[in-house]
Amino acid sequence: MTTKTVMIVDDSGSFRTVVKLALLKAGYGVVEAGDGKDAAAKLDGRKLNLIVCDVNMPNMDGISFLKHLRTTGSYKFTPVIMLTTESQEAKKAEGKAAGARAWITKPFQPSVLIDAVNRLCV
Repeated sequence: MTTKTVMIVDDSGSFRTVVKLALLKAGYGVVEAGDGKDAAAKLDGRKLNLIVCDVNMPNMDGISFLKHLRTTGSYKFTPVIMLTTESQEAKKAEGKAAGARAWITKPFQPSVLIDAVNRLCV
């Protein structure tokens, strides 16, 4: 069985590590990006089964990255989970309109994230 790969996009290195460890433990491969601009540069044709993305980041925020992703051929339908401190309904609606498939608020339980990843990972 081929390992499914998840991209983690977050400007906090320690937070990416927490998410990465949970995903690795669940059997996923991981690609890390420090912000939306870094993530966009890593859309290099490799298969990504899912993206976990923060909202508030420098250079390119998560919603802008998501809008960019939806215009990028082979990644247009890649499911995205927003994992963020943002909990306002307006921000959630903006994320959903941009194509987010799930919204998890930090702090989070790794088991909740893994359940969502398992459900959405294509």
